[in-house]
Amino acid sequence: MNRFRGAVYRLVRTIPRGRVVTYGQIAALLGAPRAARAVGMAMRHCPAGLPWHRVVNARGGISLRGNVGSMLTQRILLEQEGVRVRRGRLDLDRYRWTGAREVRRLRLAALDRL
Repeated sequence: MNRFRGAVYRLVRTIPRGRVVTYGQIAALLGAPRAARAVGMAMRHCPAGLPWHRVVNARGGISLRGNVGSMLTQRILLEQEGVRVRRGRLDLDRYRWTGAREVRRLRLAALDRL
């Protein structure tokens, strides 16, 4: 696993129950605000036990996937944590997690070019 993916997974593990973050928000918290797609790729290959369902798109929506079942699973898991999802979206103003006070910023040459 590369350093970027590891940093994404460490950050996602800190998202509290009933809160969500966006792909772009994770990228920004890691010091690479233009790396939202890289966050998406990391999440696509996330390890078991990671609260992946707490990561949504910039509009507060559940991102489309080839496997519709995982979209339904994400909705169910969010609703079990008290996040209200309607028509595939949730209220980011209400449920967005603003992040840990101190997140270790990544220093990777590849990220500086993004």
